[in-house]
Amino acid sequence: MQRHSRDWCVRGVVIVGLLCFSVGCSSKPKTTAQGKPVSGTDEQIFLGDTIEKNYDPNVIMKRGEAFFDKEEFAEAIVEYQHFLELHRSHQLAVYAQFRLGESHLRMGKSIDRDPDPIQKAIAAFEKLRKDFPNSKYEAQALQRLADCHDWLAQTHLFVGQFYYRRSSYLAAAHRFDMIMKDYPDKKVAPEALYYLALTYQELGANDWAMEKLQLLAEKYPNSDVAGSGRRLLAKLEKQSPPAAIVASKEAPAPQSQPSNTLLAASVQSAFTAPAVPELKRAPSAVLSQPFVSCRLGAWC
Repeated sequence: MQRHSRDWCVRGVVIVGLLCFSVGCSSKPKTTAQGKPVSGTDEQIFLGDTIEKNYDPNVIMKRGEAFFDKEEFAEAIVEYQHFLELHRSHQLAVYAQFRLGESHLRMGKSIDRDPDPIQKAIAAFEKLRKDFPNSKYEAQALQRLADCHDWLAQTHLFVGQFYYRRSSYLAAAHRFDMIMKDYPDKKVAPEALYYLALTYQELGANDWAMEKLQLLAEKYPNSDVAGSGRRLLAKLEKQSPPAAIVASKEAPAPQSQPSNTLLAASVQSAFTAPAVPELKRAPSAVLSQPFVSCRLGAWC
């Protein structure tokens, strides 16, 4: 009798072992690829995926949120885009669009790096405003857009100063002029205008420089560079003949040709067209032509 009991016990252990082997009865907690234990929602999202689950909006959104919370923004972007491709009319679609822009924005490193993530963030937030007008994320999207444009304005200033320090004055002027055209109300605008005047001074176009310094004094009188601008303007007025000063105040575009020696040499090194006839144009006309290649990378 005892022998039969022992046999049944052995058989029971064997059967339980086989079942555990087939369905997994390990006492060790399940872990992710990084060795971290998973449970609850994480386990449902990342383990046991099926083809059907790949199309489930809740599963896709949870994956995107999990990646976003772990600051794995490239992976989060893939999930949010996947959600929008499959579930554009879902109630969470506007949230996915907002998170898509946020993810691109978080991938921006600093103003001296490739601004491509910031430009993609702008596109995402603009698409949110276009596809989901008057949504509850409208105000946040507008704030993020303002932040993105601040970033790009600072990037243009950084690149312009980079060119200025290396005596690539036409390329520098192009960047500073771009800020004044696209971002005249941004915080960096006064500094960009001051550097634009400095650049014209280096090119020998003192009348153009004085025009920008006068604009600096009128438009940004309380800026950090206003004092430096006034001192430079006084210095240039002393150096310029009285007729040139009167002409710079009366005419919006100077008619006198700047110093040809330095400016013509700079233009010939940057432009493919003949230099001297182009000098009679307004500054914006000259700057619209091709300029020296960027040394920071193709994105410059």
